[in-house]
Amino acid sequence: MEVKRRTAKSLVTKLSSVSELTRTEALCELRLITKHDPDARSLIADAGAIPYLSETLYSSSPDAQENAAVTLLNLSINSKEALMSTRGLLDALSHVLRHHGPSSSTPDAAVQSAAATLHSLLIVDSYRPIIGAKRDIIYALIDIVKCPNSPPRSVKDALKALFGASLYALNRSTMIQFGIVAALFGLILKDGRVGLVEDATAVVAQIAGCEESEEAFRKVSGVGVLVDLLDAATGSSIRIKENSVSALLNLARCGGEGVVEDVRRMGLGVFDGINNVVENGSPKGKNKAMALLNLLDTRGLSSSSDGSNENLFRHSRFDYLLHHSS
Repeated sequence: MEVKRRTAKSLVTKLSSVSELTRTEALCELRLITKHDPDARSLIADAGAIPYLSETLYSSSPDAQENAAVTLLNLSINSKEALMSTRGLLDALSHVLRHHGPSSSTPDAAVQSAAATLHSLLIVDSYRPIIGAKRDIIYALIDIVKCPNSPPRSVKDALKALFGASLYALNRSTMIQFGIVAALFGLILKDGRVGLVEDATAVVAQIAGCEESEEAFRKVSGVGVLVDLLDAATGSSIRIKENSVSALLNLARCGGEGVVEDVRRMGLGVFDGINNVVENGSPKGKNKAMALLNLLDTRGLSSSSDGSNENLFRHSRFDYLLHHSS
């Protein structure tokens, strides 16, 4: 271990060298060590590497940016507190994220690693409000999702970071203000890659749980899209269906009667889709599906007064789903 500690100190010292070649060699070696040697990560962080790596994210050298970003990502696995306590780190990550795209010299791998580093940090509950308060970071992550030229890996890492940020309820209104709802539904409708749609709907489910969500979802016909995802004909994965159910449930709880009626107007197919999650979903997914059915049933019965055959049929259908689901 002492040998590793001395190696870490030597490499970190080289990061401040006036020789660009020396700095580059040290960066490359640090990247490899932090990837393959978990024990060395904390030693490298303790040796003071993070401020140098953070500063290197502003470098005009694409290779240096990439090596620094990947090394920070590796360090975030074991040294989250060290990263978050480094002054200017979040601003440096934001700089990389904001310079994504084909017109920028910032390499895609650096952008992906910066987003992945944020996702890693956002695992810690107490960091979510801190990162969420960096509005430029949230804006940049959403812009990556919106940009048609963003590589799939960058989009996936951005979605994961946005999901982590959305777990803190007070971040959701900022995300909606920056257009996340349109960006997410645009991705869901235009991208056929199951993994990205699963990640996008996971964020949708969280974003739905705030007061501002109803209006934003209505502008993009969000309820209709979520209901379509529950249709067996769309071939959605069970995870996508569970996320759709969770989004509808959160939206109904926050939006009230208007949202509930919007869902019920979609016809009996929506209830079949919810029941499919009750029967085939994960335990958590099943519970949310049952909660959504109960919410629709309770409000539907209490608000119906015309006694039409259609309403009676709907109510009997609810009763069947609620009492005959496995």
